[in-house]
Amino acid sequence: MRFSAQELKLLAVPLALLLALLAAGGGLIFWAQLQQRKAEQQLAATRAERAQARERLTRIAEEEKEVNDKLAVYRQLKQLRILGEEQRLEWADAMTRIRTARELLDLRYLVEKQRTLASIAGKPANVDFFASTMKVDVALLHEGDLLGFLRDLRDSGNAYYSVKRCQITRAPSAATGLSIVPRLRADCDIDLITIMDRAAKA
Repeated sequence: MRFSAQELKLLAVPLALLLALLAAGGGLIFWAQLQQRKAEQQLAATRAERAQARERLTRIAEEEKEVNDKLAVYRQLKQLRILGEEQRLEWADAMTRIRTARELLDLRYLVEKQRTLASIAGKPANVDFFASTMKVDVALLHEGDLLGFLRDLRDSGNAYYSVKRCQITRAPSAATGLSIVPRLRADCDIDLITIMDRAAKA
């Protein structure tokens, strides 16, 4: 089909308008796709930031729980007076109280020189564990006296009491005027453990 010059002249404006509309439509589609890509990138970046923020919050919550747990242990040790220098006077007082309360007829003990058990690296300073061995020689009416003595010693605080060795033997029978005579003797080695937090001391 052939168009005359006059018809082509009449179609020139609509054709130009059509081409302009096609170009505008193509440009609009391109711009929309570009905006969509930008929006997707921003959404991905926002999701990544939110995931990082969630991880940080989780890590902070875990660290806070760990600090609270350690603080609870520290407070418990502080309450038991296990932290710090040896409490030798308190140990002696505790032994006197236990002997009186338990009515132990013969209780002898000797606390040896303190020694270092371990030194654990920490921030900002080391935590050192010390032990002093208490040698105990006690007369018993029965085995239950020894268990009660060890329980009272543990409950007295001032150190962590670790029983290394206890040996019970039969006491030699002797003629006495007493109606109640101890029939057993216990020979024990007990470590009195204290903890020195160098950071707290400083």
